[in-house]
Amino acid sequence: MKALIIEDEPLAVDKLIGLLQRYDPNIEVLGPIDTVEEAVEWFAGHAPPDLLFLDIHLADGSSFEIFEQIEVPCPIIFTTAYDQYAIRAFKTKSIDYLLKPVKFEDLEAALEKFKELFAEHPQPSISQEMRALASLIQSNPRSYKTRFLVKAGQVIKSISIAEVAYFLFEDRNTLLVTKGNRRYPVKHTLDELEELLDPEQFNRANRQFIIGIDAIHKIHPWFKGRLKLDLSPPQEVDLVVSADKTKAFKEWLGW
Repeated sequence: MKALIIEDEPLAVDKLIGLLQRYDPNIEVLGPIDTVEEAVEWFAGHAPPDLLFLDIHLADGSSFEIFEQIEVPCPIIFTTAYDQYAIRAFKTKSIDYLLKPVKFEDLEAALEKFKELFAEHPQPSISQEMRALASLIQSNPRSYKTRFLVKAGQVIKSISIAEVAYFLFEDRNTLLVTKGNRRYPVKHTLDELEELLDPEQFNRANRQFIIGIDAIHKIHPWFKGRLKLDLSPPQEVDLVVSADKTKAFKEWLGW
């Protein structure tokens, strides 16, 4: 089976490829493609894949712009951060979805559904479903996580996202640090949190930290074009923005 990935987030691509290989090492992964323009060009010059994994938001616009320009003659599994309640409204026989962060059991179920539905009809017409899906997505804004349930001793506490200063990975645990300098372990990895958090409020500074914009106290120029951050509440370890993330970090701050 040949599966094409259209996705603009490298971490999401890597994770999806890993899960596909875990499901079936014989799956041939095509792509990834990260823009509407490149996707249109790809379909114009290649035979359709057996299956398409499609993110809704791409680097240069909405993936629904692809369907306005060309007919995509293959089954589609969406990868999306929209909540399941909205997704349920437009699920059809010819469309499935994976809610980010993608879990293996969800991918497995989607692929089994694909095999069952399209064994005899590998190239269904999906234009009507695309139009309905585009209409629904445009009327439903993307939602992000607004609170976390954390364990504090023998009780469970609810922490509003407004209370969160940053997240860090330490001693094999992901920790939520509040603006009041309380630390709580959370079940998500930093990669998963990137999908769940509002990117206007939180930024992946490096492999160890996701920081809230209000937690930045001072910014210092650092070696090799990097940046060193002082956070509030402070951290004992130096927080240095990775060189490959500095440009995006500055843009995030409006620098």
